[in-house]
Amino acid sequence: MGVLSHIGRSTYNPPHLALTPGTRLGPYEILSALGAGGMGEVYKARDTRLDRTVAVKILPEALAADPQFKERFGREARAISQLTHPHICTVYDVGDQAPSTGSGQAVAYLVMELLDGGTLADRLSKGALPLDQALTIAIAIASALDSAHRAGIVHRDLKPGNVMLTKAGAKLLDFGLAKATGVVRGFSPAVAGGPEGPHYTPTALPTTPANLTAQGTILGTFQYMAPEQLEGRDADTRTDIFAFGAVVYEMLTGHTAFEGKSQASLIGAIMHAMPPPIAASQPLAPASLDHVVRRCLAKEPDERWQSASDVMRELKWIAESASHAKQRRHQWSLRRMCRDDDGQVLPGRRSSVSCSLAP
Repeated sequence: MGVLSHIGRSTYNPPHLALTPGTRLGPYEILSALGAGGMGEVYKARDTRLDRTVAVKILPEALAADPQFKERFGREARAISQLTHPHICTVYDVGDQAPSTGSGQAVAYLVMELLDGGTLADRLSKGALPLDQALTIAIAIASALDSAHRAGIVHRDLKPGNVMLTKAGAKLLDFGLAKATGVVRGFSPAVAGGPEGPHYTPTALPTTPANLTAQGTILGTFQYMAPEQLEGRDADTRTDIFAFGAVVYEMLTGHTAFEGKSQASLIGAIMHAMPPPIAASQPLAPASLDHVVRRCLAKEPDERWQSASDVMRELKWIAESASHAKQRRHQWSLRRMCRDDDGQVLPGRRSSVSCSLAP
């Protein structure tokens, strides 16, 4: 599940509640549980110093007992906290303290922005999005990815469940499979990898498998994984671009880009097939949008868009063109409604405000 996918659902009860309301974790007072999974628990809490409501994610005991993992946990949390962007869930703090109640054993935790809204996955359960809304969300996600990539961070688990739709717009979260790279294509990274090789950031621990550090292990949500991930190869920024294309396709069509009746057939589709054209499900989608998405979904990383900023620019151009086309259609509709074949205003329409605006 997404880190904050249960915000606002007071009926949710996690299976193994470690912290009860009123418990203090450093300066944070636990208010209620938000979500739980095999890799951690998330709570709604109050920051008593700043008097603001936050989300607190607790690292499981098994991982908290691993000194190497705890060191990485803190390092990558600090790296993600540098991603100040309107479409990325903000990380405020990271700590390692004993709760005010319980056994007295210290727990590692992460403090994040509390988001009010539902996930893109929740919205997609109701069907495809209107073209203009899908483009707005896609541009926001692309902008967030561009910011992360420029900081040297590859998300690796982009999916509708990791996008929150709030009043302020879309927010990308759950960087739990993210790789802080030493070298990101085309950028000078702010985060460097250590000699131990690839390592992973902690903000999406509830969705991360237990063997998250194994080289060559398949990580990520299956239907949005790029071919190189399925083959256990290293992921880079272009891996995120593939997942982005799959998410945008689903927003526009209402169904996943790759489907199969079995795991094997789904892998085969991801590795070798291309989804049907977007226009088959979204007739108003321009051919240029289908081109952008299909290039995101290219099987070979070298054949995809090479940066999220390139994708974002293309989508902005398409959105502007679509807006202008919609305006022209509206003007033509007014003209047909108000004027005859010779262009003269029809009798009885002269006093109409709409007709006075018709070209």
